[in-house]
Amino acid sequence: MGRATIERLYQAFARLDGAAMQACYADDARFDDEVFALHGAREIGAMWTLLCDNVRASEAARAAWRLTTHDLADDRVRWEVHYLFGPRARPVHNVIDAHFEFDARGRITRHRDRFDFWRWARQALGAPGALLGWTPWLRAKVRRQAARTLQRQLAKTA
Repeated sequence: MGRATIERLYQAFARLDGAAMQACYADDARFDDEVFALHGAREIGAMWTLLCDNVRASEAARAAWRLTTHDLADDRVRWEVHYLFGPRARPVHNVIDAHFEFDARGRITRHRDRFDFWRWARQALGAPGALLGWTPWLRAKVRRQAARTLQRQLAKTA
């Protein structure tokens, strides 16, 4: 049951369908990665929708977008994504290990993504990411900015 949900989640992400991604989560689901710590399908869905909207924002972003999955199992998957980040449209190739827990209906209750933050920061943020991407200070700054952006996204759907 978990494998089918994981497949649905990443198929929806590949086609940039945040609403379909949100439908894969239980109402009280938890998500965390190197940037976000979210509770509830609404917050998680808003994050995915925000990411999908960013890809759809320009022709260049849509052309750079590529998502692949590897090593799919009942409770985990490795996924890779290519996209453009930020106002400078920096190319990013991120490799993420995802782990999941599910309820009896096959909905995701826990989703943990892990990736090399310093590697991501070097690509997404350029020189500041290369110099400071290993520091807790930069990680905290990125988390705060992402939280503010997500709150604006949630306000749109309130």
